[in-house]
Amino acid sequence: MPLKRRPQARRGRKPRAGTNSIATNKIPRSKRANKPRFRPISVPLSRLPRRSSEARTKALHVKTAMARDPDLKLYPTARSFGVKPSVVEKYFGSAFEKVNGHFRASKSDRFRETMYVPDAHGNPVPVPTKNSKQRAQVSAFLRDIGRFYRGDKTALAVWHGKRIAGVELITSSHTLKSVEPQLADFAIYSTFNGGAE
Repeated sequence: MPLKRRPQARRGRKPRAGTNSIATNKIPRSKRANKPRFRPISVPLSRLPRRSSEARTKALHVKTAMARDPDLKLYPTARSFGVKPSVVEKYFGSAFEKVNGHFRASKSDRFRETMYVPDAHGNPVPVPTKNSKQRAQVSAFLRDIGRFYRGDKTALAVWHGKRIAGVELITSSHTLKSVEPQLADFAIYSTFNGGAE
């Protein structure tokens, strides 16, 4: 009659060098920081190739739109602006966090972006904005110029004597009327139409 072999206890695997063998020290998934896995690049804006600069500006539009409307989703919003979601993540990842599985954009930020306002001759003047507040001011100023051209004579009253990022704003009615033809194709961003949005 053959002898029965006694079952042998399994030997525990030795932990690999540099690892922690105590499972309880692992950070639970729910406790991990709920931030995207990417970080914004640190290349100076002036050194970005034109194509990359255009992509970054579009990505900034995505971030701004999502900050205004929390219901927007990253992927469809990025596609609507003609940019890949990965580009938004690459340049502005730190401005997003995941909430219930969806990316949410912060309301304010300190991202730099060069925007443009017209000078007394209708030429674009660069405004080196340093945060979302200054970008919003430039956009509001140009919207008010549009209101002025549509007949609202008081649209620019709040901007008299004001500057944005050190750049003086043109609010003279006579000056703006004289340069109206030059502003037909004016753009806020240099990457669009050679000068603005």
